[in-house]
Amino acid sequence: MNRFCLAFILVLCTSAASASEDDEMLGFIIDDTISHIGHDFYYSFSERLRATSPMDFNLVVRERPSARWGSLVTVEFQQRLVYRRFLPPNTVELKDEAYAAADWVRGQIVQRKLEALLQDTTDLERDEL
Repeated sequence: MNRFCLAFILVLCTSAASASEDDEMLGFIIDDTISHIGHDFYYSFSERLRATSPMDFNLVVRERPSARWGSLVTVEFQQRLVYRRFLPPNTVELKDEAYAAADWVRGQIVQRKLEALLQDTTDLERDEL
């Protein structure tokens, strides 16, 4: 019994030590769409992104619908806007638009990660820039 308790405590200590505050769960695409057009865009967008890239980032897909103009769809990466487009209310073939958006967003994410790696932060921390 004593050995079992000791082994259990050691396992808990090692698992707690390996998890730090900076650990972040990645691979989420948050659906913050409202209308049918927004949901269709989200499903096609996320399908394409999951099929073509390793999901080592998180995204938020938002929609602001309007009966007159259609839906304003935005995609955010690290709380910054990377894609914005109006979708007309009578959009029939939304899959091609969503696939093109996924390809564009993937390219923007790669570019932003590369810029972050090449950024000179000798004097300031990254959050101070």
